[in-house]
Amino acid sequence: MTNRTRLTASFYATLSISFWGVSFVSTKAVLGKLDPYSLLVVRFGIGVIFLLLLLLLQRNRLLVSIKYIPHLLILGVLGVFVHQVLQATALLTISASSAGWLISFSPVFTFILSILFLHEKISFAKASGIVLAIIGVLLITTARNGESIQFRFNIGFILMMLSTLNWAVYSVLLKSLKIPYPPLLVTFYMSLLGLLLTTPFLIRNRGWESLSHLTQSEWAHLLFLGIFVSGIAYWYWAKALEVLEATKVSMFLYLEPIATLVAAVLLLHEKVLLISVAGGIIIIIGVIMVNGQLLPVLLNRFKKTPR
Repeated sequence: MTNRTRLTASFYATLSISFWGVSFVSTKAVLGKLDPYSLLVVRFGIGVIFLLLLLLLQRNRLLVSIKYIPHLLILGVLGVFVHQVLQATALLTISASSAGWLISFSPVFTFILSILFLHEKISFAKASGIVLAIIGVLLITTARNGESIQFRFNIGFILMMLSTLNWAVYSVLLKSLKIPYPPLLVTFYMSLLGLLLTTPFLIRNRGWESLSHLTQSEWAHLLFLGIFVSGIAYWYWAKALEVLEATKVSMFLYLEPIATLVAAVLLLHEKVLLISVAGGIIIIIGVIMVNGQLLPVLLNRFKKTPR
């Protein structure tokens, strides 16, 4: 494997993470006009059309064995419908930058699930990482009111943490189910299921009536969510995994809250709270410790330090 191939794969992974990070900002920007379900219907609709065109251009078979239909249903409900509904609803009451920091807590939930169901052993360093990440979450959900500090763990933060837990469950299932189809095809059926599940809510809420009130900027956010987030990001993430080891690709996840923060400041003009940034950094350090990646890095640096 050449360095150029690795560099290309790293570029794909970086783009995917950047798109996912900015997705919180685009969702937040449109929620003022559309309810969460109507937003998701339009997003999934655009994504399904885009993914279908990609599959047809690549001449991939669209049929799947009936044996794997239950697998796709489970992944579609958890990874697309439940996950996106929780996130979109959470963004009604919390900032995009806070959502970006909180989503980085997901590997901690994944590790806890591995302890409970896969009997993975927990070390002192990993336990310390979990505690540190929890402290980071508490800092993010804390607001300054004048000179006092208040905890404001509202429903939005609770939904965002449930979304993070849900993503951890989805990730474990995705790995264990081992569906023998290209990631692009799996993503297409998951997005299609998300579209089918959210459409009844659009009809109930008469969400189509709000579409005419969208500005060009808000339509641009929806196109970005449908094409770049639901389509290209998943596709490029799969291409990166074809070249790089999963552990190395997962390191790019630490860039997601940074992409969210930058986009939130530039596009939504959100204020950057020092306490939130500190909490986010603490979460990332804790997650690195949970993944067992911090100690080897420190040891390697120590060995390379001249004495």
